[in-house]
Amino acid sequence: MRSMGQLGNDLYTGKTSFPFVGRRRLWFLIAAILVIGSALVPLFRPIQFSIEFTGGSQFTVSGVATTDQALATEAVQSVVPDATTKVVTIGEDAVRVQTDQMTDAESREVSAALAEAYSVPASEVSYSFIGPSWGADVTRQSLWGLAIFLALTFLILALYFRTWKMSVSAIIGLVDVLIITIGVYALFGFEISPAAVIGFLTILSYALYDTTVVFDKIRENTSEDGEVSGRTFGESVNLAVNQTLVRSINTTVVAVLPTGAILFIGLIWVGAQTLTDLSLSIFVGTIVAAYSTIFVAAPLYSLLRENESAIKTRDARVEAARELAGSPV
Repeated sequence: MRSMGQLGNDLYTGKTSFPFVGRRRLWFLIAAILVIGSALVPLFRPIQFSIEFTGGSQFTVSGVATTDQALATEAVQSVVPDATTKVVTIGEDAVRVQTDQMTDAESREVSAALAEAYSVPASEVSYSFIGPSWGADVTRQSLWGLAIFLALTFLILALYFRTWKMSVSAIIGLVDVLIITIGVYALFGFEISPAAVIGFLTILSYALYDTTVVFDKIRENTSEDGEVSGRTFGESVNLAVNQTLVRSINTTVVAVLPTGAILFIGLIWVGAQTLTDLSLSIFVGTIVAAYSTIFVAAPLYSLLRENESAIKTRDARVEAARELAGSPV
C-alpha cells in the first residue's frame, strides 16, 4: 500500500490522476443536489436564530446545585404560561434561559421564580433583554458584511489572476460553501448566532485561501501549455487539482482536528456558547470548503475557459497530434 508521500508524488507527476475535470458533470450534479437540498431544508426545519437576531429576554442563574433544565422551563411558564423557552447549561453550575420578549414586571417575576426553583439567592439571577430593532440591525450588518466580502473577493481575484472567470468560479464555490453550511445548521437544528456568522466569514476566508492555492497552480500549468504542450486545457487544470490534492487534504485535517477539539471542549466541558457557535461553523464549513474547491470551483473554471477560441484551437492541435502519433507509419 502506498504511503501518503508516495501518493502525493504520483499525483504531482501525473502517474496517478483522479478525474476531477473529466467527470465534472457528475460533480456538478452532486453539488446541485446538495445546494438545492440545503436551500429546501429551511422549508421543513426553519433556521434557528439566536436571541441577538430575534430579540427577547435572557436570564442567567449562577451557583445552582442542579442543572435540571425542566426546573427553568416550569419556573418561566409559572409566570408566563405561553412563553417559549430555550434552556442551556453553562459549565457545571449555571443555567441560561432565553424567552420571548417580556415586560419589566414579568422579568422580575421570572427572575424570582428561577431563584426559588434553583434554591439560590435572587442576586444569583441576572437578566437582560434585546429589542427587535437591535436584532434587525445585527441582521442587516451581517448581510452587509457578507456582501462586501464577496464583492472584494471578486475584485481581488480578478486583479490577481487577470481573468474574471476565475473570480466567478471562486465566488460560486464560496456561495456553495455558505448555502450547504447553513443547510447543515438548519437540518441539525443548530442555532445561528453572531459568533456563528463570524465563523461563516472565517470559513469563507479559508475556502478563498484553498481556492487561490489551487487556482495559482492551475495558472502555472496552463501558462506552460504554449505551442508545444502535450496537454489539453482541461488536462492541465485536472493535473493542477491533483498536484494540490494532498496539500488540500492535509490542510483540511490540520484545521478540522483543533477546531473539533475546541468544539468538544466548548460544548461538553466549558459550556461556552460563543466558543461552541464559532467552532461549530468553522468545523462544518472547513470540510465543505475543501470539497467545493476540488469538485466545484476548479472544474467550473475549466468549463468556462474551454470554449474560448484560442483554447479550442490549442486543444484541437493536441488531439490531432495524439492521433497522428497513434496512427501506423
